[in-house]
Amino acid sequence: MALTGAVLLVPRLAEAGPTAGCGRTPTLTNGTHSIQSGGQSRSYILSIPNSYTSTRPYRLIFGLHWLNGTANDVATGGADGAAWAFYGQKQLSNDSTIFVAPQGISNGWANTGGRDVTLIDDLVRLVEGDLCVDTSQVFAMGWSYGGAMSYALACARPAVFRAVVVYSGANLSGCSGGTQPVAYFGIHGTHDSVLNISSGRSLRDTFVRNNGCTAQSPREPAQGSLTHITTGYAGCRAGYPVQWAAFDGDHAPHPVDGSTATSGTRTWTSAAVNSFLAQFTGSPSPSSPPSGSPSPSSSPSSGPSPSPSSPAPSTPGPGTGCGAAYRTTNSWPGGFQGEVIVTAGSSAITGWTVQWTLSSGQTITQVWSGTLSTSGSAVAIRNVSYNGSLAANASTTFGFLAGGTPSAPTLTCTST
Repeated sequence: MALTGAVLLVPRLAEAGPTAGCGRTPTLTNGTHSIQSGGQSRSYILSIPNSYTSTRPYRLIFGLHWLNGTANDVATGGADGAAWAFYGQKQLSNDSTIFVAPQGISNGWANTGGRDVTLIDDLVRLVEGDLCVDTSQVFAMGWSYGGAMSYALACARPAVFRAVVVYSGANLSGCSGGTQPVAYFGIHGTHDSVLNISSGRSLRDTFVRNNGCTAQSPREPAQGSLTHITTGYAGCRAGYPVQWAAFDGDHAPHPVDGSTATSGTRTWTSAAVNSFLAQFTGSPSPSSPPSGSPSPSSSPSSGPSPSPSSPAPSTPGPGTGCGAAYRTTNSWPGGFQGEVIVTAGSSAITGWTVQWTLSSGQTITQVWSGTLSTSGSAVAIRNVSYNGSLAANASTTFGFLAGGTPSAPTLTCTST
């Protein structure tokens, strides 16, 4: 299995690059459109970045709705508002991504005879033929039935989709193929009353095997803890990670730590998915942009940084009991996303606080897996209930979104 996957990896990377739509004036526009697919008229919603230019390739994300949901629910965020559009990724995309929300037949994704995979094939062909897309940055995501369809796409189109995100999914739309590697992020509630978490684990384990990861049973939160635990699998082939996030909750697309209520604007999932997708590097930009245009690779509007910085070594200081290491996981004009790894020293700890000073012009706008307090430019982030206790030499992470230009802060970690 490992040898077969390694051979298949070569043509996939060799074929990645800008599409035929690069360098041409597009005819596609924002809004709802129809397309003939498999002898039927199907509809979809397209969202093109406001600053779109055909001189550089963009990421392409397909957002797939749930049973009895609609493409419009995905594209607008539905009752949760714009912050949840395309599962929260549109707000975080900073004009770096083309989004497509297809409409399922009877508001579902039965994929009878492969008709829904065919629809996605037709939409990929349409968009890539008219717009400038980076074919190494094509993703699919969805909740419930939309998660099932995302899994079906990973199975059937591993050479097209770089990664999929499956929220509370199951094998409902089939899995034609399902033997080749695709980066995979599964999110599921531990007491899901609609699609049992065992279904989500089964989908995840398909790509644990395909991606050559070391099999394990990731730790999951206890019922009543109202927390989540995210696990990154070890041993996966380079470029094909598997990540699993189990949360203490029912069948919900946007759980909130510490609460039984859900809100698209308060969930930790948006930032977690954004961080997962940001790790994938893009293809080279078109080699000959129009005269007078900046090179796409150096353009200030080129979107998320394709190569997250590596964290500096983290060594607990004398008497502190913990150490902290920072890395920038994503950046764009006017903002960035950071991650901090907190590591206990030679003894177990029951709590931690990380402090640093913001550089000029920086402001923190959102934090997950930590509690923020500020005083002027001084920042302190302490643990939340589920990640304060660390065994000796064990680690946890927290992340944040910030305005300004990224820099490497000097961190101080203290423990209790």
